[in-house]
Amino acid sequence: MRANTVIMIVLAGVFGVLAVVLANIWLANQRSAIAQTNDVQRDTVVVAAITLKFGDTLSADKLREVAWPAGAVPSGAFKTTKELLAGDSKQALQAIGVNEPVLATKITGPGQRATLSAVLGEGMKAVSIRVNDVLGVAGFVFPGDRVDVLLTRTVRNAEGADQSFVDVLLQSMKVLAVDQVADESKDSPTVVKSVTLEASTRDAQKLTLAAGAGQLSLALRQAAASQGETTERVTLSDLTGETPADVAARQAELDRKAAAEAAAADERKRAEDKIAGLTQAVEQVGSRLDQLSKVKPAPAVASEPQVKEVVKEVVKYVQPEPPARATVGVFRGIKLETYDVPRQK
Repeated sequence: MRANTVIMIVLAGVFGVLAVVLANIWLANQRSAIAQTNDVQRDTVVVAAITLKFGDTLSADKLREVAWPAGAVPSGAFKTTKELLAGDSKQALQAIGVNEPVLATKITGPGQRATLSAVLGEGMKAVSIRVNDVLGVAGFVFPGDRVDVLLTRTVRNAEGADQSFVDVLLQSMKVLAVDQVADESKDSPTVVKSVTLEASTRDAQKLTLAAGAGQLSLALRQAAASQGETTERVTLSDLTGETPADVAARQAELDRKAAAEAAAADERKRAEDKIAGLTQAVEQVGSRLDQLSKVKPAPAVASEPQVKEVVKEVVKYVQPEPPARATVGVFRGIKLETYDVPRQK
C-alpha cells in the first residue's frame, strides 16, 4: 500500500472522530438549553386565532391562549379568553394579526363601540374634509397614513389684481378614516369624497375655516416621515418664471433695502463712536480725579512777618490873607456906579 493512501485513511479517521465529538457536544448544549427553557416560569397570553379587522366582534372561536414567558408578558395583555370576553361584547379597534397578542389598547372597553371616538388620542379631535379623485391622492390614502394639508386660494392684492397661491396648512396629519371606512387593513385604492383626520382643537379650527376660504388638497407623506419641514408659499410667478421687468423691480427693491441697511449701519457706527468717545472722556476724567485724590496737599509754612515803615502825613490849614482893596457899588437913581477903594483893616 502506498504511503499517500495510508495518510489519507488516517486523516479521514481523525476527522470522522472529531465530527462525532463535536456533534455530541452540540447535542449536549441543545439538551441543556431545552432543560433551562423548561425551567423558566411560564404564563398564558390571549392571541388572535385569525386575522381581526377594525370593528370585528371578539369571540372565543377567534381567540386562543398560548404559553408565554412570565417575565415578558406585554402590558395590557389578557391571560385567559374568559377574562378578555368578560362583560359586554368587545370589538377590535385596529387590525390584529394571527398569533398577535390582543391588548387592551387594541379593543374597545366596557360599554364602548368600535367608533372613531375610541381610537382618538388624548385631547385630539376628528375632523373631516371634502376631497375628490385628484385632491384625495387618487384614493391611495388609507386609514393610518400621514398626510399634509395644502390650501389653495386667490386674494386681491393692493393693485386690485387677483393673486393665487398655495400654502402648506398642516403637516403630518393622521388619517383616521376615508369616507366611512376606518379599517387600517384596507389595501385597495378607492376614490373617496371625504377624509377624516386626527387634529388638535386649534388645527380643527384651521381646517374648518380653510374649507371655506379656499380649496384643500392632500399630499401623502412617507410612512417614516413624521417630522415637519420648512415650507414656503408658492405663487404663479414660481410656475411661469419672472419677466425682465419683475427682475429689475426686485433688484431695485433689493438695492434700496441694501442702501437703507448701509445707511442705518453707518448711523449706528457714528453713534457707537460718539458713545465710545464720551466713555473714554469720562474714564479719563475719572482717572484724573482718582490721581488728584491720591495726591496729599503740602503743609503750609508760616512766613516771618515783614516790618513796614509807616509814614504819617500832617496837613495844616493856613488862613489866606484878605485882599487889600475892595469894590463898592452905589446906585444913583437906577444907575449903578462902582468904586475901587482900599480895604480897611
